[in-house]
Amino acid sequence: MNASDTKALASSINGASTAQGFLNTFKGLCAVGFLARASYGLARTPVLALFAASLGAGPEAVGFAVAISTVTGIFFKMPAGVLSDVIGRTRTLFMGLAVFAFVPLAYLFVSSYEALVVVRFFHGFATAIYGPVVMAVVVSVAGDKRGEMLSWFSSVTILGTLVGAPLGGFLLSSLPGAQEPTLRDFHIIYGVVAAMGMGSLFIALLVMQGRWDAPNDADGRTLSAVWTKFRCGVKEILMDRRVLLTSNMEGIQNLSVGALEAFLPIYAVMVCGFSAFQAGLLWGVQMAVTVLTKPLMGRFSDRHGRQSLLFWGMFVCAIPFALIPWFSGFSALLLLAAIFGLGEAVVTSSAAALVADFCREDQLGCAMGTFGTIFDVGHASGPLLAGLLIGVVGSSTDYRIPFAIVASLLVFAAIVFRAGVKTEAGK
Repeated sequence: MNASDTKALASSINGASTAQGFLNTFKGLCAVGFLARASYGLARTPVLALFAASLGAGPEAVGFAVAISTVTGIFFKMPAGVLSDVIGRTRTLFMGLAVFAFVPLAYLFVSSYEALVVVRFFHGFATAIYGPVVMAVVVSVAGDKRGEMLSWFSSVTILGTLVGAPLGGFLLSSLPGAQEPTLRDFHIIYGVVAAMGMGSLFIALLVMQGRWDAPNDADGRTLSAVWTKFRCGVKEILMDRRVLLTSNMEGIQNLSVGALEAFLPIYAVMVCGFSAFQAGLLWGVQMAVTVLTKPLMGRFSDRHGRQSLLFWGMFVCAIPFALIPWFSGFSALLLLAAIFGLGEAVVTSSAAALVADFCREDQLGCAMGTFGTIFDVGHASGPLLAGLLIGVVGSSTDYRIPFAIVASLLVFAAIVFRAGVKTEAGK
């Protein structure tokens, strides 16, 4: 074997080793994400609402307890992302995972509604810190496969969230006080939440071993340097029209998801006369299509470009969303829900990756934080806007105009995006 052959073989082994290392890291991050999101899902639905009600909370107070963690995300996701750019993503990632692991222990001392709200607010820091930072970490290790890898990661975390909800219901129904859960029963469940969070932290410690990052410059850890980087990072990202318009696409699309999540079950049961199981099946099909097709759409965006895919994906969401109130047959609604799920996969597989395409490596955390904040605002606004529109221009049995208005927002956002982001960023 001559020198050139030896060099080629060494290069091939090196590349294979690097690829295997990336794959192992990515699999580990997926396991961390699944456990963390399952823990958070278990803490939220349906356990949280029942816990609040058992403490004497009325409907409005229950809603506030459920929503308060989203408020945490809206205000703290971007600062957490910027912080990761300044002090290192691995350190910030572990800060978020520590919240998943240890804050749920505080639920074990909750015996009043006020205490529950406070703990819930601080538990919201888990996703506020972890969410944007882990996306930046995935982008950093994914290279030119960021669309596909982000989509796979997102699908796994969605599955974790979906597992958490039925697990909570199962645990509640399995405890001795199933008919009327006691304070002790809820404490047991939140002990499981803490155990799952600790599991995600432990796996992360194994996966990220040797991958600790830090500021490159000697002054990177001084308070003055941290504040300067923090301020400059926020300014640069908020002045980048492409990042904001792309994030807005995900936010508006998520607004429609929130509206559909709140009112599709009501429309199916109250207007169409379906059973609660059929209503759940409609939402389940939409979610299943999103999870199954998202990695494929991510790979497609890596190879063929993201902007056009993102633009047309908004129409794939808008059209079935606007048509849903015009149909009352189960098969037709099932098909429309599935098409909407496909549109959601198209949009969400491209948006975060495109934001990453527009950013420098040292801005990824801030960009993902901005993206996550707009995402949360959209999701929180969806049910509120849809409910307001139904009350003002619709009725309890006629959702056609309200749904058409929300669909038009999707189309308008797509047109503004096309006009404001004119150049393709890479693929």
